[in-house]
Amino acid sequence: MAVNWFPLWLSVRVAGLATLISLLIGLWLSYVLANRKFHGKELLDAIVTLPLVLPPTVLGYYLLVALGRSSPLGHLYEIVFGQPLVFTWQAAVVASTFHAIPLLVKSARAAFESVDRSYERAARNLGASEWRVFWRVTMPLSRRAIIAASVLAFARALGDFGATLMLAGDIPGKTQTASIAIYDAVESGNTQLARVLVLVLSVAAMAIVYGANRLQQRQVTG
Repeated sequence: MAVNWFPLWLSVRVAGLATLISLLIGLWLSYVLANRKFHGKELLDAIVTLPLVLPPTVLGYYLLVALGRSSPLGHLYEIVFGQPLVFTWQAAVVASTFHAIPLLVKSARAAFESVDRSYERAARNLGASEWRVFWRVTMPLSRRAIIAASVLAFARALGDFGATLMLAGDIPGKTQTASIAIYDAVESGNTQLARVLVLVLSVAAMAIVYGANRLQQRQVTG
């Protein structure tokens, strides 16, 4: 039986975009949480962490309510892009992003907090702006940990199931990611397809975790 590789390629594309979005949002959030003091800081941290502890279907329900066609955000998206967000592969990107961001923020925040502040103070004393300090001092000193966090966020997005199923649905050839395809294959008795996809995802996850651990070890050693 020929194996349909579309769910796997869709999962890689979704996870890649979700990781990129998570980096853009997560680095800013983690830097703010690591370096700023303000009222509501712990509340913000709790909100960011919430997707890690919520059941995936609960998170998916929240996203469905917030981004459905009857919601203001969903209606705005439909006006701008000419189609609803829900039950599209873009919705899978949104769902995976919400699951990837907390993991990236937690790891990146720890990396930023471990940076020796004397280097940052020296750069500021030499006249460097906060933006320059971040890109020329903070990021280079924590880059390996940031890369490791990004790799783990990619793995998290790659295996998302519950939230993706709620928001993007299960449409073969359109929104069916690898995790959903495995579920469908088991339900329909197609054990061959299930085994192939499980094996591929397991090997990929092992390689990703191994690579992330190596990067973090080098960061500590450095």
